[in-house]
Amino acid sequence: MPECDLSFSPFSTDEAGSCKLIELSPDLTALIEDALSKDEDLRFTIKGQPNEDAVLCTANKTFGMRSVGLSNTILVVTAVPDEHASKFADEAVVIRDQLNEIIELNPVVPKLHKLSALIRGREYEDGQEDLLEDDPNSIPFTLQDAQEQIQASPAELDKGLRDRRILIINNELRPIAPAFLNRLLQLILNILVSKSMKHAAASVDELSSTLSRDHEIPTNVSNQVMSWFGEIKEGRWNMDVAAVVKEVGLGILRGHRHDPIEKDDFLLQWTMQVGDTFESSVKLDLIAGNYIEVETLGSDSTTLKYFPASELPVDPAARFSDLFLTRTQWKGEDISPFLSDIAVNNKERDKLLLKYCRTVTGPGGIRYTARAQYNG
Repeated sequence: MPECDLSFSPFSTDEAGSCKLIELSPDLTALIEDALSKDEDLRFTIKGQPNEDAVLCTANKTFGMRSVGLSNTILVVTAVPDEHASKFADEAVVIRDQLNEIIELNPVVPKLHKLSALIRGREYEDGQEDLLEDDPNSIPFTLQDAQEQIQASPAELDKGLRDRRILIINNELRPIAPAFLNRLLQLILNILVSKSMKHAAASVDELSSTLSRDHEIPTNVSNQVMSWFGEIKEGRWNMDVAAVVKEVGLGILRGHRHDPIEKDDFLLQWTMQVGDTFESSVKLDLIAGNYIEVETLGSDSTTLKYFPASELPVDPAARFSDLFLTRTQWKGEDISPFLSDIAVNNKERDKLLLKYCRTVTGPGGIRYTARAQYNG
């Protein structure tokens, strides 16, 4: 084994703390090795405001960064800089920094909840193309702003904008008004039927021009909405039937935010609004995580109450507190949809259930109830 002289660098005091050691997860290691083998550029981005825990983002995933202390000190050494080579032996290396901790990376849910606060009050209603004309003091929140401020990978941010139904109008992020979105989808369904267009290969130009001409809906808006609810390829729109049917159902349910609706009445309205062509796709499973069933005393009927997971706290302890204030016991299949946006996968979801719940076995099977206290 070769021997060398080890000395402190002349800059070791200034450079102390300038190096960080990151432990790569297996999937990140594979990503780097694959990029190196293909001679491709690979970029990681660390995001976080001063009051936030930092995250590391790849092209499509977000990883939480956690500092873990080391039992042994690791020395960062390099060859002697050329300008100082005369002061050291020929085989010398210098200590540039000393590390006593390592940064662990673990997959986390992207921090998309901030979007709602950052674009509050900027809803796009029918005909409101330019928000600045209505409020000259309004400062636009752009896609670039979101890329810089939201702790999410580019792919996760793009999916978040789609899932939250956020338009890009004049380079500004504008959440579409739910009532307007519901009306627009029903217009699209009516046009498909009236023009005998196949929903799996509808002409984008014909749909958007009809919406513009007959209903004064800008092409930019209708095209973005179609891209949320299906795939656009070579001028044809392949509609995602389940996604459209789900959104129509949610539109009906939102209208009963303060007035629960009887389940059979809800299903009847839902099937009527989507029409004969798509009524077979109407299923309550589509809107799981957006409602709870409420039994009516003295009646065999069941009512549905609008209760969206998207409006619950992001912090797990606070979310479980809200869930158990709403219902003292939950079936596993009922509570799971309300945890999907705060757990990376089923394994993490099960960890949350184990931490914040206890199980009770009764005649109806296993139920989850609140623990005596939450240790957030």
